[in-house]
Amino acid sequence: MFYGAVVWDPWLIVAQIVCLQCLYYITLGLLLSILVGTRVSRMSLVYFFDYVAITTSTVTGWCVIASFLLSSVAGSIYMFYLIERSRKCLDFSATLYIVHLFICIVYGGWPSSITWWIVNGSGIAVMALLGERLCMKRELQEISLTRFRSKGITGKETYT
Repeated sequence: MFYGAVVWDPWLIVAQIVCLQCLYYITLGLLLSILVGTRVSRMSLVYFFDYVAITTSTVTGWCVIASFLLSSVAGSIYMFYLIERSRKCLDFSATLYIVHLFICIVYGGWPSSITWWIVNGSGIAVMALLGERLCMKRELQEISLTRFRSKGITGKETYT
């Protein structure tokens, strides 16, 4: 893909945001069911969207924190495949966490726990920085020119 030839496509951007958000919540749900689901009698949306679930005073709270941070790592891998540009990683990470903040406000009110802010701030930093690092590695790879080589009549390689 030639990055300079890409035109601004708002539908693609919205589709990438929705896809990234869905993959993030699917991963968070799987991690919460593995780490928290074995500790509690019933899973609910409280662990996703209520700031009281993110606490350092219980083992379950630490499992919720681990789920959020591991979901951030997974989100950076999703950005590697979906976004593919290192300069867009911070934008998409911030968008994901702003949407998450709005959902949390609607579900449980304004997050007044400092732990919630630290965990989500760390999550956005991990997702953005790791996503940028992964995308930058891809962008800096050498472009293979072997497919542009052709064989001449004599069988020797010529370059076109």
